[in-house]
This record gives sequence, C-alpha cells and structure tokens, in this order.
Amino acid sequence: MIERAVIEEAVTSLGEPRYRARQVYEALTRGLVTDFAGMTTLPARLREELAARLTPVTLTEIETRVSRRGDARKTLFATADGHPVETVLMTPARRATVCVSSQVGCAVGCAFCASGRLGLRRDLSAEEMVDQVLSAQRALRPEGRHVTNVVFMGMGEPFHNYDETLRACRLLNDPEGFSLAARAMSVSTAGVVPGIDRFAGEALQLNLAVSLHAGTDVLRGELVPLNRRYPLAALFAACERYVTRTRRKLFFEYVVLADVNDTAEQAAALTRRLRRPLYHLNLIAYNAAGGPFERPRPDALVAFRKRLEAAGVHCTVRRSPGDDIEAACGQLALRKVEGAAR
Repeated sequence: MIERAVIEEAVTSLGEPRYRARQVYEALTRGLVTDFAGMTTLPARLREELAARLTPVTLTEIETRVSRRGDARKTLFATADGHPVETVLMTPARRATVCVSSQVGCAVGCAFCASGRLGLRRDLSAEEMVDQVLSAQRALRPEGRHVTNVVFMGMGEPFHNYDETLRACRLLNDPEGFSLAARAMSVSTAGVVPGIDRFAGEALQLNLAVSLHAGTDVLRGELVPLNRRYPLAALFAACERYVTRTRRKLFFEYVVLADVNDTAEQAAALTRRLRRPLYHLNLIAYNAAGGPFERPRPDALVAFRKRLEAAGVHCTVRRSPGDDIEAACGQLALRKVEGAAR
C-alpha cells in the first residue's frame, strides 16, 4: 500500500488535480487494486506515469496454506528486499481476524515461541503491515466477507516497532481508506512498560493485550526474558496506569504449558494480580513449536480455568486455529524459507 501523502505528492507533481490522488487511494484501500493498470477511473497516461513512480503493493505472496477445518489461512510473503513475513487469517463463525506481523522475527525470545528463535531481522513498515490486511481482504472478497478484526500478534514485538505499528493502525482506521474501527484492532506486547504508558495516551481507542504466561517473576523470567528488564511489579503498575487512564478492558494472554505454568502456585499468584475490574485473562493451550513443552490435557486446562474463575479472575479459554499448518499462536517460524536456505 502507498500512504495517501505520497500519492498526493506524485499526482500533483504530474500536474493532475488532487481528486485523482483520492481515486488512487480509494482504489488501493477499498477497491483492493494491486496495480495501476486496474485503476480504470484514471486516464491511461496517468496510470502509466504513476506505475513508473510508485509501487502499489509492498509484499509479494509466496504461498498460502489452508487448515483442514478451513478456519485458518497462513500466507507467506516476501518483502521488496527479500525478507519473509507470515500472516494468518482466522475465520471462525462470523468473524474474520487478521493476525499481523510487525517485525521479521522477534528479539524477545519467549521460550515457547518459534518466532523468537529466529532473532530479529528487521522492523516492518506500516505499509507492509497494512498490505497483510489488504491481502486477507482480497482473499475474503469472493465469499462476500470482510475483515472484522486485526490483531498485531504475529511475528515480532509491536512496541519494539511502536511508531510504525501505530501508523498502521491509523491507516487501517482512516475513514477515507480501509475504515476499520479502532476498537476492532488489538495490539499485543510481551510487557514493554514504556510502550504501555505511551499507548495509554493514544487518541485511538485500540485494544491492548499483554502476554503474561506466568504469575511469578522466577517463572516468567524463564519463559519471557523481557521480564528481567520489566518485572511483574513494574508491568502491573503500568497496567494499572493504563486502565486508570483509558477505562478500557485490558486483556492478558496466557499460553498454558502442561505442568509448568498451570500449577496451583501459579493460579494463586495470578489471582493476586488479576482479580481486578477491567482485567481479563485469555488462556491458550500450548501449540507445538519445537520447544521442550507439552500441551495441557483438555481436562487439566478446564480445571485450571475453573480454579481461576472460582478465585474471582475473569477468564476465557481461547481456541487458536491452524495448528495443522503451523499457523496457531506461537508457531510462526518461516520454516519453509528457513529450510530452503539450509
């Protein structure tokens, strides 16, 4: 995608009226056009001149895999400079949620997450993030469906690429463009405290999710290395500031690892921290990602949820579709590309 200001500059430099820029912008964000030749509302000469100056799409689709249940599609893209990026479109029931990557790889290195083992290659631009959503919208269009939600929960730590992530949110929210409601977008962080404080001051009413995964510093430090820099006391102080300032519900993501973070001790520690108004805990059963962990038995997961609920924690078990195509939570690892490189 091309930002509107860039389009306007190109159009006006060619001596064309400004409304032509609006036509181009709407063709990209609403018409989902991928090249200037398809913008038939423009004169042929202008299409040719713009094609020589601008590139409408920043990502090239390499491969798309669809889960057996048909409720998840994972697409592998290549950036213009050759980096691989993965995006997941989840379509359970009436929703269509795009899980967007904000970086190529990730520097956080959570123990149970395949993305972290890649390390960080580079940040993605806002345009590259938006193009992930527009590609998903193109996939939905033949079915008469639309993207209903966008979650920045793919590869990368969004708050390590804060400015571009928020710019992507604004582009998606632009009423003259894609026009996705701010409340339909969620940004997830592994606990970057300065990012949480900054996010609380944003005018857009976006949702915030915090990847928690443990209720004690000792265990969380093992699972989420970022905890050593921002321990739980600092993290939850920032969460309290966020809720106080925004009065919006705050979501906590918790990947449940069998016999690791689903113990009575962890439940008690979580209860002390999460039994608050506007706090909501989402439990996600671990998806195999090449680490030493095991997925909890269904009855054990239910028992853990009930223990938390009985103690007053607002809690939900969230299904993560697409594990058969390595598209579920924690599984994005670019295995095809990595394998081809060896």
